[in-house]
Amino acid sequence: MRIAWGVLLACGLGCGAWAQQAHVGGIYTCIDGQGRKLTSDRPIPECNDREQKVLNPSGTLKQKVGPSQTAAERAQQEAKEKQELEERNRVTEERRRDRALLVRYPNKALHDKERAEVLAQIAAVSKAASTRLVELATQRKKLDDEMEFYKKDPAKAPLYLRRQVDENTQNTAVQQRFIVDQEEEAPALGCRRRVQVGRASRGPAQLNTARGLGAGIRPAWRAASR
Repeated sequence: MRIAWGVLLACGLGCGAWAQQAHVGGIYTCIDGQGRKLTSDRPIPECNDREQKVLNPSGTLKQKVGPSQTAAERAQQEAKEKQELEERNRVTEERRRDRALLVRYPNKALHDKERAEVLAQIAAVSKAASTRLVELATQRKKLDDEMEFYKKDPAKAPLYLRRQVDENTQNTAVQQRFIVDQEEEAPALGCRRRVQVGRASRGPAQLNTARGLGAGIRPAWRAASR
């Protein structure tokens, strides 16, 4: 009898402990798609597509568990989070460039001075390229005069002469392309500089706003130009 009572006592204690552990995680309850109220000691599969309430053993609300996401929903959520991260990085980089512009161009006069220097450099290299084109044209005339002897059959011209003609053609094309690039660079530079001036002029306001200091402060050189 003592053994039997011992077994029953151990079983009772074990079952009590099991029942207590079953409720440690809380009681899950929900209304499924058919309107049935379901209750379980673990997440309810029938309610994976909807919110589930987790109750304490006393019946009070412990927390709410959102619906489980499908693979497509998770992919969509990850794409959204990635896009938000990229946008935050873009804003951070833009603010960094604004601060760099403020350091590099503390006033409009310095900005205009550097712009004039760059334009002068563009004009100088364009002039040098034009001079080189004149030299190549003079050289080409001499080569054409020599090739005149082989007009009927240019393939009979000496190899060195044909190479010089090819090099002259290539160098001329390079210089012409370079001049065109410089002519396009000057207006593009002016456009970029205007954008930089605009960014520099609004930079302090943006930075102060980000720091909670207000957006009404303008750089002195910007205010003076009004």
